[in-house]
Amino acid sequence: MTHRISRGTRVLAAILGAGVLVPLAAAGPATAAGTPKVVCTSEQPELATKLQKDITKALSGRKGTVAVGLYDRETNTTCTLRAATAFDSASVVKVTVLAALLWDAKKQNRTLTDREATLATAMITKSDNDATSKLWRQLGLKKIKGFLTAAGMTQTKPGANNYWGLTQITVQDEQKLLALLTAKNTVLTDKARAYVLKLMNKVVAAQRWGTPAGAPSTVKVHVKNGWLSRATHGWRVHSIGAFQGDGHDYTITVLTHGNSTMQYGVNTIQAVAKAIHKDLVPAPRTTSSASVERYVPTTQPQEAVVPVP
Repeated sequence: MTHRISRGTRVLAAILGAGVLVPLAAAGPATAAGTPKVVCTSEQPELATKLQKDITKALSGRKGTVAVGLYDRETNTTCTLRAATAFDSASVVKVTVLAALLWDAKKQNRTLTDREATLATAMITKSDNDATSKLWRQLGLKKIKGFLTAAGMTQTKPGANNYWGLTQITVQDEQKLLALLTAKNTVLTDKARAYVLKLMNKVVAAQRWGTPAGAPSTVKVHVKNGWLSRATHGWRVHSIGAFQGDGHDYTITVLTHGNSTMQYGVNTIQAVAKAIHKDLVPAPRTTSSASVERYVPTTQPQEAVVPVP
């Protein structure tokens, strides 16, 4: 028997990442002994089964390490893969930086200054690294860690020595962050949440790849991506997104490393995203501009360099 769970309880479960729901549909067997598998639960068992199958298919044959998180508030649907695996954050940490800034401003009972608002806009919409470095230095590790504690993001470890792009993140914590941005809570004010989402909705066209791929034009898109190449684990390519429309309110996190090129990582993320959007919003639709598969090419990623003073 399927039992309805109140909206308030579902929101709390999403924010806390409690994982207390009994699965209504379990993932199929792993392709090899010990291989992590996609696990989906939902108030709609058929949806959970379809998502598990299609996400698994999208990842079939892909090289590298991929972690996936999905939560749809309206159907209480959750999908996870390697939820606790840690990755270098690259630029997706910029959403955490902005959330920490707004959380700290709330504690001080103030709004953002013009300078802070200018830096925040550049940091999110253009993925500006200098702006991020200035806000990271302004906050300092004590305040950043204070926000992470308040948000329950216990698996996120800020990068040492101001290397914010080497912050360790997990799907579990990124989904907690997205839950805070998309539902009322005591950590961020409604105005702060709306501000972050507004900037994520205005990311420049060339950086709107990743989780928005395949999103229908009837769904509002909020996204932030990150990319970084290092000697170990090759390219890290990540995308987090929040989507509302067509009777759904859902968040997606896809983190990857071990990619041979940035484009390979982008393709992996977008294959997963397309499967999710198709299953959640299957009605006929027109591909939105958010699905453009372009990205900012870079031979010298700057997410982890020592920040400017």
